[in-house]
Amino acid sequence: MRRLLPALAAALVVAPAAQAGPQPGSVGPIEARAYYVENAATGEVLAARNPDARVPIASITKLMTVLVTLEHAKLSDVVTVPPGAAVVGESTIHVRAGERLTVRDLIRAALIQSANDAAYALALHVGRGDLGRFVAMMNAKAAGLGLRDTHFVRPDGLDAPGHVSSARDVTRLAWIAMRNPFVRATVREQTATIGGGRTLHTWNDLLSTFPHLLGVKTGHTNGAGWSEVAAARGRGTTVYATILGSPSRARRNDDLASLLAWGLGQYTVVSAVAPPLVYATAHTQYGRGDVRLVASRPLLSVVRVNRPLTERVVAARVVALPVRKGERLGEVRVYAGRRLIGSRPLVAERSIAKPGAAGRVRWYATRTAEHVWGWVR
Repeated sequence: MRRLLPALAAALVVAPAAQAGPQPGSVGPIEARAYYVENAATGEVLAARNPDARVPIASITKLMTVLVTLEHAKLSDVVTVPPGAAVVGESTIHVRAGERLTVRDLIRAALIQSANDAAYALALHVGRGDLGRFVAMMNAKAAGLGLRDTHFVRPDGLDAPGHVSSARDVTRLAWIAMRNPFVRATVREQTATIGGGRTLHTWNDLLSTFPHLLGVKTGHTNGAGWSEVAAARGRGTTVYATILGSPSRARRNDDLASLLAWGLGQYTVVSAVAPPLVYATAHTQYGRGDVRLVASRPLLSVVRVNRPLTERVVAARVVALPVRKGERLGEVRVYAGRRLIGSRPLVAERSIAKPGAAGRVRWYATRTAEHVWGWVR
């Protein structure tokens, strides 16, 4: 095995590329009880106000209703609508007692049109006719997910004493729900057709106005105000933003769009490692010159704007011959703060052959003569 002589570590700061999109601080005042913005990949909190305040969340509740349903029922299961679900008011799809609908259709109605009667039908189906049993399952699930500020009383989110959550918890709930492919696909739909010839229409206005929105769920009651949790994808990153208790639908939409745009604008894609650059130079033996070390392939990384990256280069100072072009002789690691965001091998830019016996003898003879001459002088 090739022996690399002691390595040299170096560090340098790399500035990210110029920011695209809204500049930090460009978001105006947010009129809401609470808001929260988070990087979905890293969990980094980008902005927050009252993130742990326990407030009503209205129909955002249905994300938990759907999660619990999916744990205990198949999409193809058929639900016979009980009388209790048929009389639930406000946002509904007007289910009829005794009507038979699939779990798939009821979930789509609950998520797209925020149908309270659909949520009730699911809850009574999974709870085997006992609404309290289903609500207990919702709360057990919330506890298991670490939603410490969340407590459910109803499966639909209509106002009820003690039915609360927080902006931080809602964001985590949405992130978990979006890991389910069916939920992820459903919350992006603006319209859909389900059983009984019903056409669903979303309450999520941003699906038609905000580029690259992924969902997730709106909510409104008199007690909760206008609320929504949303996810949007930018260049290489996904940002979640939650706003709870906005004074109007229009204000909620504007403020949430501003939070999403600002959050996405905090990131850019940079070339953290570029193969043409020489990251280190290793000495060789027998006077054969140095070999330059370059990255084996590029590394593109998503980074916060105006946050420096640190490169740490670990490479051989001296390497034994022969050296083959493309041979690994070191590594470059890129850090954002203490977090390693990527690394690439450093390889020889060219091949250098080992001289034959005669060549090595001549080199040693020359070196000896130079040393002797130095002593004589």
